[in-house]
Amino acid sequence: STQESVDAILQGMEWLGLDWDEGPFYQSDNFPLYKEYVQQLLDEGKAYRCYCSAEELEAKRELAMKEGRKPKYDGTCRDLTSFDPAKSSVVRFRAPHDGVTAFNDLIKGPISFNNEELDDLIIQRSDGTPTYNFVVVIDDASMGITMVIRGDDHINNTPRQILLYEALGKPVPQFAHVPMILGSDKTRLSKRHGATSVMAYRDMGFLPEAMVNYLVRLGWSHGDDEIFSREELISKFAIEAVGKSAGVFNPDKLLWLNAHYIKIGDPERLADLLIPFLKSRGVEPESGPCLTSVVKTLQERSRTMVEMADGALFYYQYDYAFDEEAAAKFLTREASPMLTELKNRLSALQPFNVETIGAVFKQLCADLGIKLPLVAQPARVALSGKTAAPGIFEVIETLGVNETLRRLDRAIKLAES
Repeated sequence: STQESVDAILQGMEWLGLDWDEGPFYQSDNFPLYKEYVQQLLDEGKAYRCYCSAEELEAKRELAMKEGRKPKYDGTCRDLTSFDPAKSSVVRFRAPHDGVTAFNDLIKGPISFNNEELDDLIIQRSDGTPTYNFVVVIDDASMGITMVIRGDDHINNTPRQILLYEALGKPVPQFAHVPMILGSDKTRLSKRHGATSVMAYRDMGFLPEAMVNYLVRLGWSHGDDEIFSREELISKFAIEAVGKSAGVFNPDKLLWLNAHYIKIGDPERLADLLIPFLKSRGVEPESGPCLTSVVKTLQERSRTMVEMADGALFYYQYDYAFDEEAAAKFLTREASPMLTELKNRLSALQPFNVETIGAVFKQLCADLGIKLPLVAQPARVALSGKTAAPGIFEVIETLGVNETLRRLDRAIKLAES
């Protein structure tokens, strides 16, 4: 529990747009309250002090396992009537040893545990600090929590916590245990499956709306629908519709969703998000064409903001390198007159936009008796240095007339050399 860890949680929630109404609260601030409730249980005989050492407990555990018994505490100190303040002790909850503790899980349905299987769990350590299962009950009871939603690795903690609620005379909340997220190999998601930090996905170029959509849809469904806005998720989500089985994290599905949200995203917002990715590549966006216009040419083909940043580089590189294979194929002596004629026609073009640029290309093709790709591909290589680039008309409009002419000049010189 470092400040860095706390900040990572809060930053992740802020990035995802998951706002909170109050807090955060820190259990370390509530130690006096926990001690008060420990003493209440001791005074009411619902808890007791245990003086067994760690070595004694380990010996008891090994003996129980050797004899085929469950390695739970054997109750050595359960009925002690005297208290020795000079001896180190923990405080244990006096759990019932008969009957059943049951609850109706909102996701998994009815779940029950035989009380004889439950331990007299430690609620306060020998140094006076309280334990997890005890403090979460006090926290939730004091805050009026009515529903606890958590991972299903906590199911075994639930009967112990229910018994504590009842012993303290507190209302028992509803419980909903969400299945774990698994990696593609059906084992619990971990670092070996890739990034598991929410903020790492931001740095990998994912949009928060795509992450929220994907993560909710990972364990919940609404018919065959895949894409949900935040408002739709709020209106349609029901905890009872969460799946009972574990969700498998599928990076390709996340990429597909992210590409969708980039495609329909507001170009101005995407431009703002793109700036740090460009700067990390040594690009100052102010030095080139309008970033919003650049984004518009790349939205259709970018799955992440990282891909968009890589795709945008040629717009901001003054002396971009030509792909050798592409230059050898398209920037030839035979192509030079055609590129020169294209340059001449574009230089006199008014107004300079996608429609008029497209008309220039079509007229040039008609005059030369060739098909559009025979002009478009050499022009694309000339202006971007590669064959894979956005639509050539959009690229020219975005670069503007002066930069387009400069780049054509540079390519023509290469073709003639």
